[in-house]
Amino acid sequence: MNRFILIVTIISFQLVAFSQKSQKKQRVRENIHHELTVPPKPIDPQVVQDQDDMTWNDYHPIPGKNWADPALVPERKFRMALIAVDFPDQPFVITLPKGSDLFGNPQIDPVKRENVPQFYSDFWLKPSPINHGQTINGYWMEQSRGKFGITALDAYGPYRMPKNLWNYGLNEYGQNSSTPDSSRASARMEPDIDALWKADAGDIKSKYDAVLRIYAGYDETGVWQEFGEMKFLSKDAIPREWSNPDTTKPAWVPTRYVPWTSWKAGQMQWGLSSIRQGENSGTITHELGHYAFEIGDNNNNPYIKPYRRVGSGPWDMMDRGSFNGPGGPHMRWVVPAAMGASMPAGLMLRNRMTNGFIAKDQVLILSRNDLALSGPVVASVTSRACEPLPGMVAGIIVRLDGEEPHDKTTPDDPAVNPLSPGIPNFDFYSVEVVQRIGYDSFCPDNGVLIAKNKDKESRNGGPNGFNCFNWVIDAHPEDIKMVDYVRPDGLKVMRTIADYRQLNDALFHAGINSGSLSEWEDAANKLHFYIIDIDKNEEGIISYRIGIRSLEQKTDFKREFTVTPVKERKMRQKAGYKFFTLKNTGEPAVADPSLHYQNTVRWLNYDIYRLSVTIEGKAWSGQLINGFVSLMPGESAIVPVYLSGGKDAARHVKIILSVKSETDPLKSVSSTLVVK
Repeated sequence: MNRFILIVTIISFQLVAFSQKSQKKQRVRENIHHELTVPPKPIDPQVVQDQDDMTWNDYHPIPGKNWADPALVPERKFRMALIAVDFPDQPFVITLPKGSDLFGNPQIDPVKRENVPQFYSDFWLKPSPINHGQTINGYWMEQSRGKFGITALDAYGPYRMPKNLWNYGLNEYGQNSSTPDSSRASARMEPDIDALWKADAGDIKSKYDAVLRIYAGYDETGVWQEFGEMKFLSKDAIPREWSNPDTTKPAWVPTRYVPWTSWKAGQMQWGLSSIRQGENSGTITHELGHYAFEIGDNNNNPYIKPYRRVGSGPWDMMDRGSFNGPGGPHMRWVVPAAMGASMPAGLMLRNRMTNGFIAKDQVLILSRNDLALSGPVVASVTSRACEPLPGMVAGIIVRLDGEEPHDKTTPDDPAVNPLSPGIPNFDFYSVEVVQRIGYDSFCPDNGVLIAKNKDKESRNGGPNGFNCFNWVIDAHPEDIKMVDYVRPDGLKVMRTIADYRQLNDALFHAGINSGSLSEWEDAANKLHFYIIDIDKNEEGIISYRIGIRSLEQKTDFKREFTVTPVKERKMRQKAGYKFFTLKNTGEPAVADPSLHYQNTVRWLNYDIYRLSVTIEGKAWSGQLINGFVSLMPGESAIVPVYLSGGKDAARHVKIILSVKSETDPLKSVSSTLVVK
């Protein structure tokens, strides 16, 4: 291989990452044709796609796996009955002519009433063009890696309810007196629904793990805003067809988050954490999370002041990640429910472990106290949608162990700081990788997700507090400054600081100029997290090399390393790459296998290096590709520096590469290369 090809190969190798393992072969192949003068591109650019802009074209299957395949048999088989009911005043939306009701539904040709129960059973359980091949079974099979799945969804009905829809839908949030006949709505659906199917089929409940009640019409959660303040300029501007049938009464009703919505939207039933769903509901997976695994909600109220930031937002199904899907949260009114909320986010690491979906030996569990003794830990983490790749883990946990209180964060006032996590009673950090494949296809970004978590659920205190057990660390805590919706008069309404989509850009990324952060320091809890590198295998599965160290080091680590330039001093053009070799020349320390919650010896003995470059020479500039490298004793890495000169560039330029050990901050080495 001649020198030119050798240098190009080295550039290609290093432009994407600094790791020294065989995983880099794919990137070498992809970048082998880079020329010497190509400026470096970010190795891991942050590309955030807003939920509103997503379509079904954004779905990307997990390589080699279709968890929705009905032939796959889960370890825990969950059997459900589906009961379908309509009302004297509300037929099944799906039975109406296409696009004919006030809400603009259904989106497909009508289904006969007698076929509605089986239609919805098939829609939720059997892959088809209507559901784009996605089912509630596929979601749970994917999250649990086959441990939990819906194996039956037997259809019953249709049944006609004894009361009108509004008798049930106006029983909440101050709506009780908004009935057309001046009665007080107070009925719940479940007793009447259950009486109907018991009279028809007997008490079949013992045959099933759960009963899913599908009712004609809509979940209010998917229509209150879209057919309230988004559609009408004021409550006095609501037209007759959207109003109370009693024309002497207001055209509006109160609703959960804001003072009013149209009567037609407000008469619909809110979910209220039961497995009771309108025809527009895409949140059955979310409700099963409550029912089958007893996990609570992790979401806030984004509409009232003082604003309180959301907990995990789009990154977890038990928060507003349940709204993920094509078109975003304002497309949850569609029937059948194949848009917003039809593709909920995966479960975060904490929830997967709570559910028993992931083996402990697939997760690296560290002790905050032991990190001070063991030195930094460096491990590679695979995309959470996939099984860990060989030699990698599914995630990292750092227990905030030691004396009480475990979480050393200084409390602040949520009434003043809307970004406050509230009561500092978190038990551990989690680190995982999100990749937009499988059910995570409709997450807004790829990257590293860092969060604080609680072992047990609890409220976070303060005004407008809420149940919060996941608190995502936001790499971009500033206001995202995006439009929520446009009013009928053209006025743009911005997303509040408490909107869950404020966390769309929360993920961390590797490398320089990614648009995000590559490190996170929690000074109060004495922890520093590093996003050292990114890799993608031949199947396209992403993994990240993650480093974690204690800021309260209790062991004297003597680090030794060298930095030397590659002896290529001339440049034929005013732009190109120059190279340095960084080598860890230290001796392996004696690793104590008793430290941490498992034997972590294989992940110890790394040093983490921080890189910086200085350029001396008129009209010259230099740029690194990554700010971090991690090496074991005896390992080395090539560090490229991109050099470019302006019109009046000096004939000689000096490159000074400085390398500092993160574990031994007194240890810093610089190397100089003069180029002409």
